[in-house]
Amino acid sequence: MIFVAAVVLDRYCPASGLGFTESRRRIHRLKNRNNFPSQSDYDKRVTLEALLQRGNDQGRWSETNAAVIEGYVVSVHKGRPELANCYSSCRRDIHINLALRTDAPDDQQFVVEVTPYFQRWANANSIDWTDETLKRTLVGHWCRLEGWLFFDQQHADESANTFKKGSDIWRATAWEIHPVTKIEVLR
Repeated sequence: MIFVAAVVLDRYCPASGLGFTESRRRIHRLKNRNNFPSQSDYDKRVTLEALLQRGNDQGRWSETNAAVIEGYVVSVHKGRPELANCYSSCRRDIHINLALRTDAPDDQQFVVEVTPYFQRWANANSIDWTDETLKRTLVGHWCRLEGWLFFDQQHADESANTFKKGSDIWRATAWEIHPVTKIEVLR
């Protein structure tokens, strides 16, 4: 029975993931948005420089907006299984870290995430957004990425802008582009 449930969730994980509270389901639905932003959704004030600006930034942007940012891709890797993706090992986000320079320390990097939905969309449109291909084609290059803004509260304590004493900092901000809807290599 557990095997059958795992197979069903691998294929049919709802946008609300495995959210056990309404608050959690709302967060998962934001992470798993499957629509492309319209031109009026973009906040033109959002740049990589603005996202990396120091200070408590939790209220600086809005999750109802999208953004286009440019920067160097420092790393690409698969995320861990998570409740938003029904804890499926087949449905994992791809994390892309951006910075203003290729050797930027962790606390000067911005995280964007390609979700399983947009990985499938890319595949259906003959675009290869697998983690291996993204790593090979993006790392070390100046790229433009766009998609929906999301404040990942779960990582606020690990972000330089909202750090809590005793935590490990591994990113500049808890703001993300999540999900990514477009990727371009510029140089």
